[in-house]
Amino acid sequence: MEPGDVCGGLEALPVPVCGPWEDLCPFQYNPELISGPGADPDPSEVTIQGCECRVQSCMAGQCPCLAQGDIYVNGRVTLPRDTPILECNILCGCSENCANRETQRGLQFRIEVFKVPGKGWGLRTEEAVPKGRFVCEYAGEVLGAKEACHRIKSQHPDANNYIIAVREHLHGGQTLHTYVDPTRIGNVGRFLNHSCQPNLVMLPVRSHSMVPRLALFAARDIRAGEELCYDYSGRSFNTEPEERSQSGEKCEEWGPGPRKRCLCGTGGCTGYLPFDSSLYQEHSLC
Repeated sequence: MEPGDVCGGLEALPVPVCGPWEDLCPFQYNPELISGPGADPDPSEVTIQGCECRVQSCMAGQCPCLAQGDIYVNGRVTLPRDTPILECNILCGCSENCANRETQRGLQFRIEVFKVPGKGWGLRTEEAVPKGRFVCEYAGEVLGAKEACHRIKSQHPDANNYIIAVREHLHGGQTLHTYVDPTRIGNVGRFLNHSCQPNLVMLPVRSHSMVPRLALFAARDIRAGEELCYDYSGRSFNTEPEERSQSGEKCEEWGPGPRKRCLCGTGGCTGYLPFDSSLYQEHSLC
């Protein structure tokens, strides 16, 4: 890692470090999801059939990837969102410049890692970000449930927890679980802090694999210089599970466990960071 670019040139834009960069905990930078212990399927495998559109940019009503209607309008995802996001992929016949490939373009806004007083490291934007625009992905190792449980229970109580548990509620009451850990191998998303009143929303996005990429979009217009934050519980900007059928959400529970104080400083602060209590429970997965 270098102070001029924590990404080591692996992103479309450099991400500088503002602060004592030598204090950063070392990790291997990777801009995409990679397969970790227990991952099934492998997120790098192309498993979704592409469209046959021979056009510059696909259109709703004509492209099977846009069966639910337009996802992006002028580069912005429509919010709030209650339908899945399926982008065109490498097998699609459309152009690489298709409007339905928004999150595959990488970083489009200049952001930087900086030291947040009282909170450690964080991420902020150097330029204004309009509502609905893609900001970054939360990438790391995709884990199986047993490995995620093992890792989180092996952590020191005071250590930072980067493991994220995503639950998508499907038809018929089924739930699809995805666990991502950027602790050892990850991208800029690992520097995002929690806020009880966040300016980012996380949405599962699929392109070439059924494993969802965890994309973060501007939940409102964001001013230059603002710290970028999202709600670790996934409840902000999302409907409750019983009110949804196909859409995805990150839903970390608020049960008993090793609670940490929330330092977001917002007026609606709950006082404690959310966490997934299921990963601390003694059950068959662990």
